[in-house]
Amino acid sequence: MRRFALSHGLFAMAAAGLGILSFTFRDFAPMWGFFPAWIPWRDTWVYGSGLLLLAASAGLCFSRTALPSALTIGAYQAIWAVTAAVAVAFEPRSFGAWYGVFEALTPLLAACIVYDMLRRRSHGSGTPSITGERAVRVAQVMFGLNCVVYGLGHFAYADYTAGMVPAWLPARLGVAYCTGLAHIAAGFAIIVGILPRLAATLEALMMSLFGLLVWVPSLFAQPRPAWATPPRNQWSELVVTLLLAACAWIVATSLRNRPWGVAQRRGVCARVTAG
Repeated sequence: MRRFALSHGLFAMAAAGLGILSFTFRDFAPMWGFFPAWIPWRDTWVYGSGLLLLAASAGLCFSRTALPSALTIGAYQAIWAVTAAVAVAFEPRSFGAWYGVFEALTPLLAACIVYDMLRRRSHGSGTPSITGERAVRVAQVMFGLNCVVYGLGHFAYADYTAGMVPAWLPARLGVAYCTGLAHIAAGFAIIVGILPRLAATLEALMMSLFGLLVWVPSLFAQPRPAWATPPRNQWSELVVTLLLAACAWIVATSLRNRPWGVAQRRGVCARVTAG
């Protein structure tokens, strides 16, 4: 339970970061520029959504308001996913457009997992229902697929990714490829169920390090790196990276009943199949 409180607390703080970005830059974060300026009462919608995110993020930390708060955050993430899907409709062959869809889906999947965990806790049962267990498993598999896409992104944009690697690390292009392979390996492990708990935990740790070693230092770099401009995108990327890391921690927490090793894997798989 303590691990769950930590992971969904991180998720709440990252979601609150999106609300703060909306207030700071007067736009829907991280859907910059998707909603045209001529929309009636646009600023009201921007500030209203930001305030709603902040309220839901705070509500996620209290038992009485946690369930509706998870639904509210999930609804915002769903809107983000829809806006990303619209970009794919205009550029169906663009890997970058598809990457945006998978990036937007990750917080939505995490919100679904958080909702299921909170629902079980509110009913006083740590054992999920058959429907809930299957839904969480689907979310875990889709998260694994997202990780594979993240890894492919490191190869599709290798030079860009290498430019973001801290200068004090040697072989920066090699680091970009290795982290891409790590994303792909973690994704496949989660999808097929081979050491999924370990894979999700390592994925969460790697994503957390991306935020701490790449985006946080960029805030203090002089001059600001080309990949960290303009400031709106820089702050958005930091918040989104931390949000994705929090999502990975949630997936790892949802796998807390799975063994770290492979010795008990058959028994676990048999119980899941039987359920």
